[in-house]
Amino acid sequence: MYTIKPEKLEEILKSFQNRRIIVIGDIMLDEYLWGKVQRISPEAPVPIVEINTTDYRLGGAANAAVNLNALGAEVYLVGVCGKDSQARIVLQQLQRRKMSTEGIFLVPSRPTTLKTRIGSVSQQIVRLDREETSAIDSSVQKEILAYLTKVIPQCEALIIEDYDKGLLCPSLINEILHLAGKYNKMVAVDPKYLNFGAYCNVEIFKPNYRELEMYMGRLFSDNAEFERITADLRQKMNIQQFVVTKGSEGMYLFSEKKLVEHLPSFAREVYDVSGAGDTVISALTLAYLYNRDIETAALIANHSAAVAVAKKGTASVTIEEIRDSFDAPK
Repeated sequence: MYTIKPEKLEEILKSFQNRRIIVIGDIMLDEYLWGKVQRISPEAPVPIVEINTTDYRLGGAANAAVNLNALGAEVYLVGVCGKDSQARIVLQQLQRRKMSTEGIFLVPSRPTTLKTRIGSVSQQIVRLDREETSAIDSSVQKEILAYLTKVIPQCEALIIEDYDKGLLCPSLINEILHLAGKYNKMVAVDPKYLNFGAYCNVEIFKPNYRELEMYMGRLFSDNAEFERITADLRQKMNIQQFVVTKGSEGMYLFSEKKLVEHLPSFAREVYDVSGAGDTVISALTLAYLYNRDIETAALIANHSAAVAVAKKGTASVTIEEIRDSFDAPK
């Protein structure tokens, strides 16, 4: 199994500090309503949840930004929210972490994406999504591009967090990739299937296994078919590092250096997988910037995911937690 010497790990983790990263994508607010269930409703065969705890976490692109911030990076988050109470919570949570909100544009005509999870003890009962997924107006796209043009020269990499919520339409994606190319900035993409094929020529591309199947329009019959089709797709899209996460099976790396390499999961306890992909793309990007070694970066990202899924709700990880995960008995 691929490993990292402790002194090398320390060098890489220290390199995270003060790296300047742009995160552009769909910003969400995760609302958690927890309570106790003692009876079934007389109106319908559903549980009555007596809510006693309300918690808010940043989701989507904002969760990736929070993860980067927790690992020591300086983050420029770019996206849209509505002019509503949810947006105020998003801005307050970012400001509390002393993170810039200059790149967040408030659009009165669309709500802030809100995902409400209702649960009892440790069991989620239902999730309610309130969102607008139509493409943003061209005027908002111009504001976003103007902001990106201002900040991209001083940044080292750009992470695109595409959740198919309307921010990243094809025209804006093309402009973003053109801008990154103009300034020779590394691009890492965490895609959903709608714009999957729009991200050709990027350096890191990280779908999960299900998103890959949805884009291909088929279920893979076995691992051999998955590896063959993905390796071919990497070449067709001209992706340097094609990383596929596969839940409890860990992740698969496809590159010119190696056709495919499998890294098993290090998760010892899986409590909640919400936002784990955001954690992976954040740690993967920071570690990759150290020396462009995808195996080392993926190993660190894998340990980061193991930490994240052991937490309740959308969560970030710290340098200390990654270090502890490496030190834990395998």
